[in-house]
Amino acid sequence: MKAKLVAVGERPPGWVADGYADYTKRLSRELPLELVEVAPGMRGKGRDAARAMHDEGERVLAALPKNAWVVALDGRGKPYTSEQLAERLAAWRQQGRDLAFLIGGPEGHAPDVWARADERWAFGPMTLPHMLVRLLVAEQLYRACSILGNHPYHRA
Repeated sequence: MKAKLVAVGERPPGWVADGYADYTKRLSRELPLELVEVAPGMRGKGRDAARAMHDEGERVLAALPKNAWVVALDGRGKPYTSEQLAERLAAWRQQGRDLAFLIGGPEGHAPDVWARADERWAFGPMTLPHMLVRLLVAEQLYRACSILGNHPYHRA
């Protein structure tokens, strides 16, 4: 099983890129995680934010692996403890499908993306910087793999 993190936005700060690279390296055997950056829609004075979100949604959907189980990141999604996420990861593995985790743009996900998502995952009700969410997804997936593999990384 492979996973893709499809994220709206480009050029994360160096510390995010470094942290993300560290966790993807750690994940490479258990759950290869590939980052796919999707260009944000055009925003600004005289521009339609709904149109920008729609354009982002089209690019996100085009980046999805065929037949992937799609998990949209959203503050209104299901929050998991690390142990619960490990259980979800075990269930996803049983499906035998690739995974796609989606991070939307400033206004969130487009309606077509919501329609395609198989489930929603939240880090809680607070709003987080989207670049930071990239790093959190990678770390939590690594932690879930560690729990499933009885690796000492996770100490609860």
